[in-house]
Amino acid sequence: MKRMFKDENFLRFIHLVENIVSKILSIALIVVIGVSIFDLMIVLCKDLFTTEPFGFFDKTLLELFGLFLNILIALELLENITAYLRKHIVQVELVVVTALIAVARKIIIFDPAKYEKSDIIALAVAALALAISYLLIRLSNRIFP
Repeated sequence: MKRMFKDENFLRFIHLVENIVSKILSIALIVVIGVSIFDLMIVLCKDLFTTEPFGFFDKTLLELFGLFLNILIALELLENITAYLRKHIVQVELVVVTALIAVARKIIIFDPAKYEKSDIIALAVAALALAISYLLIRLSNRIFP
């Protein structure tokens, strides 16, 4: 028992737990992506082929774009997890890109009737902050490879 709590053994145990959790999260995210794609296909088929007039969307295009962007965000999250499994470090650049996509999604599907003007300003500030963060990360990766 005492041997298990030695630093090296304990860190090996922590590393094993991190790997198991990352793999479970990856599998769960793959299921979520699959279900999301299936849901998107159902919505597209229903809107295109069962509602009048045929070939037009009952839902607004912005809602459909939101569904597409949800899948893109899930793929980015999966990329974050797999990058962690490969290198065992959190890649800040991927995290910032994922956050930027999420904020962009909110801006794209923003409904001014539901929210205040301050909400769109907050989204714009968040997008600007993330874009600057991304730029700084890219520049620092060039300077300090």
